Amino acid sequence: MHETQLPISLEFFPGKTAEGAEKIRTVRQALYALKPEFCSVTYGAGGSTQEGTFGAIAEIMAEGVEAAPHFSCVGATKASVREQIAMLQAKGVRRIVALRGDAPSPYGTEGEFRHASDLVEFIRDETGDHFFLEVAAYPETHPRARSPEHDLHAFAMKVKSGANSAITQYFYNPDAYFRFVDDARHMGVNVPIVPGIMPITNASQLMRFSDMCGAEIPRWIKLRLLAYRDDIASIRAFGLDVVTGLCEKLRAGGAPALHFYTMNQSAPTLEICRRLAL
Repeated sequence: MHETQLPISLEFFPGKTAEGAEKIRTVRQALYALKPEFCSVTYGAGGSTQEGTFGAIAEIMAEGVEAAPHFSCVGATKASVREQIAMLQAKGVRRIVALRGDAPSPYGTEGEFRHASDLVEFIRDETGDHFFLEVAAYPETHPRARSPEHDLHAFAMKVKSGANSAITQYFYNPDAYFRFVDDARHMGVNVPIVPGIMPITNASQLMRFSDMCGAEIPRWIKLRLLAYRDDIASIRAFGLDVVTGLCEKLRAGGAPALHFYTMNQSAPTLEICRRLAL
């Protein structure tokens, strides 16, 4: 492997319409040029896109690429999860992104799983080592965590319960990632912690997402994006520079891989990887 090479993986969300699903197929084909290790497919609140998620997973596997469904447990019963993981096993799925997930409404039921670590432990108990289990990590702290320390302990618990690897929430401050990795290592967490990368293509959408998920946009980036107003070309050019620079710092600092949140677009991820000579 070339010394600058890094494994990459890609995230998609299911298309809501037949045209949407067709567009994503075209995007995936373009991104397969990057030879991703795997592609993950998201899962709506309360599993609302489950059918679309599992359908997309089957398509990706048929295209010859490893696929990992997001699998959330909020509101789920052990019986329902047992049935779904048996179905995934039967389809030949070998990798799962195990998440607590968001309730479909603020009044959503807790179900039989309180934490993602409970889901990880249950899948391990049911299926042994069949699945490679990815879990989420939050370098800038989960927005609903009681404290950074509590969040770090929750992350360590997921790994101790049987996770193989972690993918982080996106961030634009590499120091937050390196600090999180150091803290996790001090707690005895030794699995790969892969940074999640969000290309910048739409300023208002990015700010809305970041408010919801607790990802910080550094002030200098936010001010530049606001200054560009509706100048899409400048926003995209600036975004490519910022995110490529972030990836270079992560690579130099020893990140084990890069996981791209593609937002079902091919051009930004392809260009960032071209600049990184991936």
